[in-house]
Amino acid sequence: MDKVMRLSSEKGVVIFSKSSCCLSYAVQVLFLDLGVSPKIHEIDKDPECREMEKALMRLGCSKPVPAVFIGGKLVGSTNEVMSMHLSSSLVPLVKPYIC
Repeated sequence: MDKVMRLSSEKGVVIFSKSSCCLSYAVQVLFLDLGVSPKIHEIDKDPECREMEKALMRLGCSKPVPAVFIGGKLVGSTNEVMSMHLSSSLVPLVKPYIC
């Protein structure tokens, strides 16, 4: 859990992803389209992948990826991020991190 918490605070917007996950890709593209350059951690390329998945689930993710952190706080996965975007509450949250 310590590694996930440390990595989630590396940048304003952090996405834990897997290289083969299409939902992770969709979330990444959304942030890029909003002008945010998120830090991407592809956990399937990390030797501690299983531990990181478990840590993300313990933090409250329904699925381990994509897991989006904004300002070091867990926002959620695809459903939560897309719901926030559709309700216009995502942009104000990421505004400080727009390049």
